[in-house]
Amino acid sequence: MLAALAGADVRFVLIGGMAAILHGDVGVTIDIDITPAYDPDNLHRLANALHAIDARIRTDDAPHGLPFDCSAEFLRNLGPDAILNLTTRAGALDITFSPAGTGGYRDLERDAVPMTATEGVSVLVASLADVIRSKSAADREKDRRALPRLHELLERTSGNRRD
Repeated sequence: MLAALAGADVRFVLIGGMAAILHGDVGVTIDIDITPAYDPDNLHRLANALHAIDARIRTDDAPHGLPFDCSAEFLRNLGPDAILNLTTRAGALDITFSPAGTGGYRDLERDAVPMTATEGVSVLVASLADVIRSKSAADREKDRRALPRLHELLERTSGNRRD
C-alpha cells in the first residue's frame, strides 16, 4: 500500500498507530492511516494509486468493500474534513485530510520525519508529538489507552534527538 502511494508520487504523511509503531511504540494496528496533501495534482495521483490497489469503501456490512468513484474529483468533493475508510488488496487504509487537532498535511509535514516503512519505501511519518496531539484531540477510547504509553515513549526518545 505504502509502496503504491510512494510509487505514484503521492505526497502524504503517515499518521496514527503505524506512525507511532515506526517511532518505537509497541502498540498494534490493523490499518494504515495517512494524511495526503489536498491540492488537485496530488489528489489526481492519490486517485490513481487507490485505483491501482483496488480501493473500495470499507463497511461492516460489506467485507470486501463497496465500489466508489475513485477519482480526484470525488476526493476533492469530499472536502478537507473528510475521512475515507477503505479496504484494498493490500489491507485497510484510512485517509484523513485533517486529523483531529491538526491543520492537515501542511501542519503535519512541518515536523514529519522520513522513515523506511518497508523495504525500499521511505515515507514521511508524523512526529510522535503530532501523533500524540491528534490522538489527544480525537479522544477515542483506544487513543486514551495508547496515550500514556506514547507520552512515555516521547519522554524516553526526546533526549536522543539531535537539535
